[in-house]
Amino acid sequence: MAGSGRDDPVFLLMISGQIQSAEFPEFDDLYCNYSFVYGQDWAIVSGLSEGITQTTRRGSTPEKHFVWNFPIDVTFKSTNPFGWPQIVICVYGLNALGRDEVRGYGAVHIPITPGRHIVEVPMFVPEPSSQFQKLLGWMIGTRPEFMDPKFVAQGQGREITRVRSQGHVSLNVNVVTKDLWKQGYRNGAKEPSTKVHTVVRGTISGQPAGPDASSS
Repeated sequence: MAGSGRDDPVFLLMISGQIQSAEFPEFDDLYCNYSFVYGQDWAIVSGLSEGITQTTRRGSTPEKHFVWNFPIDVTFKSTNPFGWPQIVICVYGLNALGRDEVRGYGAVHIPITPGRHIVEVPMFVPEPSSQFQKLLGWMIGTRPEFMDPKFVAQGQGREITRVRSQGHVSLNVNVVTKDLWKQGYRNGAKEPSTKVHTVVRGTISGQPAGPDASSS
């Protein structure tokens, strides 16, 4: 009702930062595709929900990282924290036949605590379900891929897939929340928000864990 003075029961989640780098010792000339997966009560207010980086070569440093430093910037609104956004990362490169081939899938929830977070996303690739399929894929130059990369952010059907760990991607994520506490939710930060620094590590199960104990 207009003029009632009641607050709109909506909170904001603002995400910015970079897809910083990756480590895939066996490959070269890689690019990354990212997208966000979120619940039905969430909507994007501004920014992009997906994007694709430039192709980069392995660095000459001892770590031999792939460096993208690709910016991400998106703002969500929601009335319910259920379906908290996840970022899905897919890394691709060219195989011996010059075709795009997946080098790794990964997903992790966006940290719930405001501040700057270094996020390490373990990557994995699906494995053939039989030796025959493995031989066939080697002969025709293709390997198993998910039809929908966002599948890695879901729990359903994951128990029947076979995967192998392969590389990791590092993200630099800045998180700002607005009016979350007004809706009765507490995310570990007092209002006004205080800056924190945490390291977040995902899992290859597609249901990543939250921030670990490395914070200050």
